[in-house]
Amino acid sequence: MLNGRRLKVGVTLYLRRGQQSIWENGIFQNCYFLAMLLARSPLVEAAYIVNGGDGEAAEAGEFLSLAPVPVTGMEEARGELDVVIELSAQLNPEWARAFRARGGRVIGMRVANDYVIDIERMMFGLPHGMLVSGTPYDAIWTLPAFERMCAAYYGVALRAPVVTMQHLWSPVLLERSLARAGGTQPFGYEAGRGRWRVAILEPNICMVKSSHIPMLAVDVAHRQQPGMIDYLRVYNTMGLKSDAQFVGFARSLELTRQGRATFEPRLPVYEILTQQADAVVSHHWENAQNYVYYEALHGGYPLVHNSALLGGCGYRYADFDCMDGALALRQAYASHDATLGQYRAAARAFLAGLDPLGAHNVEGYSAAIAEVFR
Repeated sequence: MLNGRRLKVGVTLYLRRGQQSIWENGIFQNCYFLAMLLARSPLVEAAYIVNGGDGEAAEAGEFLSLAPVPVTGMEEARGELDVVIELSAQLNPEWARAFRARGGRVIGMRVANDYVIDIERMMFGLPHGMLVSGTPYDAIWTLPAFERMCAAYYGVALRAPVVTMQHLWSPVLLERSLARAGGTQPFGYEAGRGRWRVAILEPNICMVKSSHIPMLAVDVAHRQQPGMIDYLRVYNTMGLKSDAQFVGFARSLELTRQGRATFEPRLPVYEILTQQADAVVSHHWENAQNYVYYEALHGGYPLVHNSALLGGCGYRYADFDCMDGALALRQAYASHDATLGQYRAAARAFLAGLDPLGAHNVEGYSAAIAEVFR
């Protein structure tokens, strides 16, 4: 508590018109897990999702049917809240100045590699990313994945102290979605398949998470060990099918030439990993913390990755090394069934550290909120 007073804290979310799914992007999950934590904080009297979009809460469908805290509007938030965390919907600078003038605090939370995203969008005429709009912040929160590349960028461009926060994740959304789907196939790796169905799940909307290195790594593994892969499915590539360069790249793969590779739309991860895949091969550039990693680990699926922030879980390869990625996939294929118990235990221990309701995370975020009042 601050001088004996508990706080009212909101997290912004952009609700657009029409139905929205919790699985359509990671920002909804970020918002959900942070709201879970805030509702548990002893510093917080009440936590809210602040609707900063043009849609009505009643239209948001799945997300708000699961929401862990109430939804409020921007005008109500300006008059009633003590802290607003700008996460999904970006704040109007005039709104933020008025909010701070009555004693409120504004925290900007950055959960993407905005440095790369901003450069791409400025150079190639794409819609803007992070807005250097003059909004006054009391602090900027970011994640360990973005500290090296983005922390100084945020601090100078946004003129506020930058604090690195723990990434948050819980299986609660995954488990609820599985229950709602009512599928008969369990979410979890099943040992004993002679050939693996491999999935690549990168979003392909920015260079920090694209399918190119995983496609090459899987293809090299197939060339080296032809009996290992049943097929490769590359998701989030429907928009690339009309791009001649991507088509040429995809057709260069042996898996494509042999009819063992397909290119798919975006689907919820719980559908892919229960019905269409045995293993996930991934790649990032300075984007080492992703929900799909956690979901794969939670299910015991072999995750071939290049992240240094997974506590030693999965099968790691070096940076942009396609050959090492192929080796990691082959090692996973050779050993995963035999070591599945240890793999699951290591994943459980790592994922427990991300729990939004874990005391260490509640304490850390509560302390960071208290800091903006000092």
